[in-house]
Amino acid sequence: MYGAVTLTAVRRVLVLNLVGLTPRLVQSGAMPAVAAHAKRHGLRALQPDLPAVTCTVQASMLMGAPPSVHGAVGNGWYSRDLAEVGFWRQSVRLVDQEGRLPGVFARWRRAHPESPGAQMFWWWNLPSQADLSVTPRPTYWADGRKGPDVHAHPADLRRRLQERCGEFPLFDFWGPRAGIASTRWIARATLDVLQEDRPGLTLAYLPHLDYDLQRFGPDGPEAVRAAGELDAAVKPLIEWAADEDADLLILSEYGLTAATRAVEPNRALRAAGLLAVHPARNGALLDPGNSRAFAVCDHQCAHVYVAQAADLPRVTEILSNLPGVERVFQRSELAALGLDHPRSGELFLLAAPGAWFAYPYWNAAQGDQEPDFARTVDIHRKPGYDPCELLLDPERPALKLQLGAKLLAKKLGFRTLFNPVPLDPGLVRGTHGRLPETAEEGPVWIGPERLAPGPAAAVPSVRALSGIAPD
Repeated sequence: MYGAVTLTAVRRVLVLNLVGLTPRLVQSGAMPAVAAHAKRHGLRALQPDLPAVTCTVQASMLMGAPPSVHGAVGNGWYSRDLAEVGFWRQSVRLVDQEGRLPGVFARWRRAHPESPGAQMFWWWNLPSQADLSVTPRPTYWADGRKGPDVHAHPADLRRRLQERCGEFPLFDFWGPRAGIASTRWIARATLDVLQEDRPGLTLAYLPHLDYDLQRFGPDGPEAVRAAGELDAAVKPLIEWAADEDADLLILSEYGLTAATRAVEPNRALRAAGLLAVHPARNGALLDPGNSRAFAVCDHQCAHVYVAQAADLPRVTEILSNLPGVERVFQRSELAALGLDHPRSGELFLLAAPGAWFAYPYWNAAQGDQEPDFARTVDIHRKPGYDPCELLLDPERPALKLQLGAKLLAKKLGFRTLFNPVPLDPGLVRGTHGRLPETAEEGPVWIGPERLAPGPAAAVPSVRALSGIAPD
């Protein structure tokens, strides 16, 4: 099944997903622990699925199937029956085809019922197919406050990890403060689970490289520094695997490349009268159910939903003429991309190298008011991915002082709006989503030969991860 690897004996397996890791970073000199593991076991390039984004690739890894089968066609998509765009859904039931597509944890359990599996911060984790699972889940208070927390199964695992590792640093996991603190917490929690619960198969997602490589690009000193911080955070896990004689697989989902241009397809569709907005009191809101066409922007890819077939030629022409759009795929071409699924758009956009798709849809020239969430970290209300959430607005020099005052007011019980996010997509320096042009820009597979995904000369698909569990 999708290139499964046969294991000859039950042996503990730890998989570390160092998102954004590329051969170039492994060989940069900043990652001695990871590089030593690569020297022992070799480094292979991986081929991600399209779009090469978190939810799609992690679903392909977990389920061993392409997006046309598991249905995670991006980090988000348009639900036609709800007339809503939804991003960052968590339930594994969205990708396991109602249990008909057994993922890596289901297969592991079937082969080794006495050996539990653990899913640490990998996506499709609420619920998970694993026996033990931990994932970020903020507390949304009734008065509008958002607080840090995680969801764990069994529930007692949450209490234990918080007692031993402290409160999960949610605001270091995403947003302008995103940094190494959240990855260190995940690494410590993973080590605790390995030692205390002794799962046979453990998958841990460590996101640190994603932050500075999007903020500053993959080629500067910030990328090397982030690689060094990540290496130090995962070193205890690498040492644990050696001490326990466990199989350690280090991989990544995608590599990041330099971002040089932002493309705004929704503003082009709005100007053409094809995208509708609701002029709400809190600003112009995308009205997808009454739009003739709109794009769900997701890094370097976008699904375009077109209500009427008669509009397809016009929408195709408008988007094809935007600088930075490499190609507009028709629905009939999606099967060749592995994206022929009902959740996909009628059209699929691929950005040119260096370009990426920004989600904004409102147009001041047409009287649209900027929505109040535009300058906030709000991954669920924005109908597209917004990497600007990793940045502080450089046009507001006193912003940090203002945020400090707002935080104090919040602690005193006052309602306040945290709106530090810039609206200039040109500030983003790194992106992903396209298939890699070269192996040096793409994801990696570093692990023992017994888990090798096929012949050494082949470039395996990320779906090969499902093969570490017996079929």
